[in-house]
Amino acid sequence: MSMKRMILAAFAVTLMGSAGVLAQGNPTGPMSFFVTSTVQGGNLGGPAGADATCQRLAAAAGQGNRTWRAYLSRQGQGAVNARDRIGNGPWFNAKGVRIAANLADLHGDVERDRNLLQIETALTEKGESIPGRGMPVNEHDILTGSDSHGKAFPAGEDRTCANWTSNADTNKAMIGHHDRMSAANTSWNSSHMTQGCSLDALKRTGGAGRFYCFAAN
Repeated sequence: MSMKRMILAAFAVTLMGSAGVLAQGNPTGPMSFFVTSTVQGGNLGGPAGADATCQRLAAAAGQGNRTWRAYLSRQGQGAVNARDRIGNGPWFNAKGVRIAANLADLHGDVERDRNLLQIETALTEKGESIPGRGMPVNEHDILTGSDSHGKAFPAGEDRTCANWTSNADTNKAMIGHHDRMSAANTSWNSSHMTQGCSLDALKRTGGAGRFYCFAAN
């Protein structure tokens, strides 16, 4: 086994161990967070269309009685921060594990790594895991269009696939890594830019057009 693979394997074991420790004694609750199970390009029908996808997937999982919002920022005129769309928490995954108690813990406003968002806990609405780095298929890139504090970037360079209306590779988006693994930036919500906004470009970067959904109430 190469040194790189040994380091990645050790890192994965460490993450799994820390997830287990943090989950013990962690409050449980009904699902209020998931990563979308659907695969698509960057045209999500705008933030409203992405919200509708969250609502539809949540309803299919028996949680349609809540108001669901996509964790996506919007740039330019009428800019919106992803963090301002999702309520105040707490948020639990499909297995009932709490991934964050509030907005400050989710974004590390006071202390970094206060959330429990990693590959073992960032599940779809079906309770399924998503492949990450080092696996035969890597889909750890999650669309956010946000900086690490969940805020929109200034107008200018497109980081939101034209505010989630474009599948063109002339547009790009900021993504995070649900598995918290990267050669450079391991942020769950602001790691690097995509190569474009088509599904093929997102796959080449290491994703599949998935995004985070949070219950806002």
